[in-house]
Amino acid sequence: MAKKEQEIAETVKAVAEAAVKKVAGKVADVLKGDDEKIDAKIPAGPLAEKWTNYKAHQKLVNPANKRRLDVIVVGTGLAGASAAASLAEMGFNVLSFCIQDSPRRAHSIAAQGGINAAKNYQNDGDSVYRLFYDTIKGGDYRAREANVYRLAEVSNNIIDQCVAQGVPFAREYGGLLDNRSFGGAQVSRTFYAKGQTGQQLLLGAYSALSRQIGKGKVKMYSRYEMLDIVVIEGRARVIIARNLVTGRIERFFAHAVVVGSGGYGNTFFLSTNAMASNGSAAMQMYRKGAYFANPCYAQIHPTCIPKHGDFQSKLTLMSESLRNDGRIWVPKKLEDAKALQEGRLKGRDIPEEDRDYYLERRYPAFGNLVPRDVASRAAKERCDAGFGVNSTGLAVFLDFSEAIQRLGKDVVAAKYGNLFQMYEKIVDENPYEDPMMIFPAIHYTMGGIWVDYELQTSVKGLFCIGEANFSDHGANRLGASALMQGLADGYFVLPYTIQNYLADQISVPRMSTDLPEFAEAENAVKAKIDKIMAIQGNRSVDSIHRELGLVMWEYVGMGRTKAGLETAIEKLAEIRKEFWSNVFVPGDKDDLNVELEKALRLADFIEIGDLMARDALQREESCGGHFREEYQTPEGEALRQDDKFSFVSCWKYMGEGVAPKMLKEPLDYEFTERKTRNYKN
Repeated sequence: MAKKEQEIAETVKAVAEAAVKKVAGKVADVLKGDDEKIDAKIPAGPLAEKWTNYKAHQKLVNPANKRRLDVIVVGTGLAGASAAASLAEMGFNVLSFCIQDSPRRAHSIAAQGGINAAKNYQNDGDSVYRLFYDTIKGGDYRAREANVYRLAEVSNNIIDQCVAQGVPFAREYGGLLDNRSFGGAQVSRTFYAKGQTGQQLLLGAYSALSRQIGKGKVKMYSRYEMLDIVVIEGRARVIIARNLVTGRIERFFAHAVVVGSGGYGNTFFLSTNAMASNGSAAMQMYRKGAYFANPCYAQIHPTCIPKHGDFQSKLTLMSESLRNDGRIWVPKKLEDAKALQEGRLKGRDIPEEDRDYYLERRYPAFGNLVPRDVASRAAKERCDAGFGVNSTGLAVFLDFSEAIQRLGKDVVAAKYGNLFQMYEKIVDENPYEDPMMIFPAIHYTMGGIWVDYELQTSVKGLFCIGEANFSDHGANRLGASALMQGLADGYFVLPYTIQNYLADQISVPRMSTDLPEFAEAENAVKAKIDKIMAIQGNRSVDSIHRELGLVMWEYVGMGRTKAGLETAIEKLAEIRKEFWSNVFVPGDKDDLNVELEKALRLADFIEIGDLMARDALQREESCGGHFREEYQTPEGEALRQDDKFSFVSCWKYMGEGVAPKMLKEPLDYEFTERKTRNYKN
């Protein structure tokens, strides 16, 4: 009997100890979560040697083993196309997913002005360090030093690669590639192909991609959209994608997943982005554990054609290159501005002495080539003061009369002719005779999915490249740097860093997509589609999206306040409720259905808008594209708080209906002195 009692006592004790351990484990998990560390994997050593040292010690995959490894690349813009082509050339098997009918229709084609590189052909003082510093400064000291230096370091390789592909860059009389200046720099480092640089670079990447498709190393899936990612044992393994033509939901396995799907600027409805540009891929990564970094950093581009009506669906960008020779101004006199707004005067009627070249007045060292955020806020300030020059009062002039007089119309036409033609077709005014009218608009998103130095997200095996990640631009992107980053990531960074991950995946067999986890993910996607299709409410997708855009522009746009951001969060909750109770999606889910595509993306835009507002609310400072009106200098410039906000805000998904959690990656600058940005002298 005593023995039996002893056994019972030992059993009770064991159960109690197990329970205590279980509770202790849960407590430890909670504490660990509260103290979660962000490891950017930045190599040690001097700034200029980090990338070289990294490449010298990286893990490699031998050619025979590369043939055993599959990589999914989502997106076929400059980042996605260059990555897919490069990885296939190296020997990996690549599955490439394109939302358009052809990679040639990716939004990268819309970039006009050029691509930066530190070639210093003009011998005007440029260098890799100068490009690095201008980028760090332009981003208002909110970018990661090591990533930015690497970007500047590989920039020269990009130009060589593209020339070898046949990209028709402009050339000087002597045969060297020509350069022009862009905002935030006092040197000429922007390589260009007239006003079609993005198109020509994309054709180069597309030719490289097409070669690999022809060789059978890339399998192209056009008109497919990723709707989910499946993570098995902590690693990204499968994507769930919808065939946009047939409506069929399909599963695809790979040893690693790379996402280069662009930015989320269309959260604002009206932006310079293509209509199909969306943030859904980013949200799918976020929901599966990838951090969303700095979502509040959205760029306002100063040279866009002003809004023309309430039913406009997108805005048109006029290249920043126009600011090389075009001068931005408004009238000095309010009565002249009033006459312009009422149509009684034209811009050409205002005499020179009555014109306020306000950027040249406020920023004499950089003039019309100040960074985009600075130029945009200056335009808003003049228009808010009543000096706008069109019927809405929301426009300023971009004038080429002085350049035409100095250079001649033929020279100006040779440099900018296709841009002038585009402007005239849209506005029905001749910009050779009357000044262009421009106004700031949402253009690019510096925020995006958090990645480490290797471009890997916080989910193993899930990589993010190009505009879809956050890594290189800080709080503001300099002009002509988007193309640079996309091609740097795809051609020269990811092909090295992804091997570090894939080196220990050689023994992982190709998984059957019939596994229960994959079927469960597909069923969840189908259930979400069914839920949207079943609502059958009274609101079109576009009407709700337009409402979202108005809230975002009003409260999370160029000027933000604590009260406005709190209002935005409340209104976004109402829009979310309206969408899920009253949206109407016509047609069939098992067929071509553009409205369903838009509805799925809008559901994600609403969540992105909420993240942007929350991020902007906690960042109680002004920096780059994030301008909190409570934090500005007496001159109206951005006022940073480096002692409190020198970090990357990394938002972690905590579940549907639960507020996200913010983690921080400190931005400890070892090689750069933080200063207040100065473009005046």
